[in-house]
Amino acid sequence: MRPLTDEETKTMFEKLSKYIGENIKILVDRPDGSYCFRLHNDRVYYMSEKILKLATHISRDKLVSVGTCFGKFTKTIKFRLHITALDFLAPYAKFKVWVKPGAEQSFLYGNHVLKSGLGRITENTMQYQGVVVYSMTDVPLGFGVAAKTTQECRRVDPMSIVVFHQADVGEFIRNEDTLT
Repeated sequence: MRPLTDEETKTMFEKLSKYIGENIKILVDRPDGSYCFRLHNDRVYYMSEKILKLATHISRDKLVSVGTCFGKFTKTIKFRLHITALDFLAPYAKFKVWVKPGAEQSFLYGNHVLKSGLGRITENTMQYQGVVVYSMTDVPLGFGVAAKTTQECRRVDPMSIVVFHQADVGEFIRNEDTLT
């Protein structure tokens, strides 16, 4: 387990800023202690420094994971967020989308959000902006990328895609055998 390089940190923070903006500072400078990001087997983990110190006593080949997995770096050095980061992204999300109860199951099966399933959307959401997807009862379901701006969503066809699916909490069940 090692600290992220400057390039890796920049790539990861750019991806996180699409979803939570400048609230990234809140993740690192928390009132309940110091937290950090560490890289292990191409995956980025978020943990307190207390847990980091305890994890140093375990050899790298024996260590499976420590802390919360925020995502992983691909072979082309792109950063992909994992659904396990949802609990940290949801409270600080700048842009949110609420889906109707009838569209929740469709989203949780890995489908995009259609205009007909859109309940609400944060005002001034730009196209290709990262959004956190909620149920109408404010339960975070996953995250995605806005396919249309807020203004375009008002006048598009009901079968048009308004949010591209990125990850959802249903992945735990669908990909149970392959999650690492």
